[in-house]
Amino acid sequence: MLGSAPPPPFDPGRLRLGSDLRRRGVEPAQDRTSWHQVRHGVWLPRPVWGALTPGQRHASLVHASLLRCRPGSGHVVSGVSAAALWGLPRIEDWPPAVVVHAPSGRVSGSDLLRPLVGPEVDPVDVAGVRVTPVPRTIVDLARTGSLASAVAAADHALRHRLCTQNELAAEVAVLPRRTRGRTAAALVRDLADPDSMSAGESLSRVQMFRLNLPRPRLQVEHSDADGVIGLADFGWPGVAGEFDGQVKYRVPEGADPRRAGEVVWAEKRREDRLRRQVRVARWIWAVAMDPPALARVLAEVGVRPAACCTWFDLGRPTA
Repeated sequence: MLGSAPPPPFDPGRLRLGSDLRRRGVEPAQDRTSWHQVRHGVWLPRPVWGALTPGQRHASLVHASLLRCRPGSGHVVSGVSAAALWGLPRIEDWPPAVVVHAPSGRVSGSDLLRPLVGPEVDPVDVAGVRVTPVPRTIVDLARTGSLASAVAAADHALRHRLCTQNELAAEVAVLPRRTRGRTAAALVRDLADPDSMSAGESLSRVQMFRLNLPRPRLQVEHSDADGVIGLADFGWPGVAGEFDGQVKYRVPEGADPRRAGEVVWAEKRREDRLRRQVRVARWIWAVAMDPPALARVLAEVGVRPAACCTWFDLGRPTA
């Protein structure tokens, strides 16, 4: 499956302070059909809010919260909130609070901000906000969140060249040995792969790792006498695995019924050709979220847990 372009970053210029709106004669609290309150005192036109992705909504919360902070507060956005500003994907729901960097715990929390303790960092500017760089953001996600979300973020960053594998490895290397989450960060470094084309594929790969299934190859090309069939998301000897996102057959948005039918038929022909070459397993998001369900889907095509980990060289003795 080809990866889709990431959604555009949230435009903070769409936010409006309630005080500014009232000066113009607009009372947003009295017109909730037209205005959505992002944070106390900060509003967005409701159509704009309705069109945002969950990640963009959290980014809007970040910008709105910083508008409510004292001028010159110098906050550096980090962790999951930095991920939203960078456009990195997340598996779980986005949190209702904004995360900021707290070197040595010197930042106290509030109803607006939640501190994330970590080593000193040189922030970069993203849409006028000081943010942890992408490699540091991924390491912070790995240290404090789920493996699936951290790997999804790392895969996305590598795929879209927001950072390199060497930069990610260097960020892990500077963590002090007793830092909480250092082992998790090293695991994300080792699992990250730019050939993973979506958050669903990243999630699936993390579940495969946890299930001790054989490590798959990614984006495996298949062909027959008629030419190239296409790329399968995952590949094992004699097996192709495909994660199906929200739209299984990738019908273009707004396609007329005839065009939609052509896309579905072409995908069916592609899958028929593929099934003549290898055994094919398909699964959806709900299955990727459920390790036993994913294990059953893959067991049906012969992909079963190995006796030992095949993903990394863990230094096992040879005798």
